[in-house]
Amino acid sequence: MSDEERATQDEPEVDEVTALNQAFAEEKEKAENYLANWQRAQADFANYKRRSEQEKGELSKFANAQLMLGLLPVLDDLERALGQASPALVDNVWLDGIRLIERKLRAGLEAQGLIQIKAMDEAFDPNFHQAAGYSKGEEGTVVQELQKGYMLQDRVLRPSVVIVGSGEAEEE
Repeated sequence: MSDEERATQDEPEVDEVTALNQAFAEEKEKAENYLANWQRAQADFANYKRRSEQEKGELSKFANAQLMLGLLPVLDDLERALGQASPALVDNVWLDGIRLIERKLRAGLEAQGLIQIKAMDEAFDPNFHQAAGYSKGEEGTVVQELQKGYMLQDRVLRPSVVIVGSGEAEEE
């Protein structure tokens, strides 16, 4: 057999090998695309799960915040009522009951993450305090608290309503 005859016989084999290599490369590229898409879908699902859990937590916090905002006026009223009790009623049993109710309500709210904002004699901070006016006293310092403010965990639920010192000296 001559070299020419062998070359013509090898040509179909070479063409077949080239076609197989090309088909293999195409299938390999498809497999890599499938793997990349699968990995992307897996990462998207993990992100979705994390976001979903985070949204559930925020929804729970928001529901608690709405409930606590509704209960804060009740707490304020109980504190005002107890503050106005006359000295003659101090030993009264029903007044002790009202004090107990106020303490239980406060303890229940604190157990859910409610924190009272400290205002008196603190520097005025618009993130935690709402100024209702100015009065004599140290400039920029809270001199009177008109309404207590509260935080729910790390978020201001209701700012303290305060009177801020104007810098004028107090008369003694």
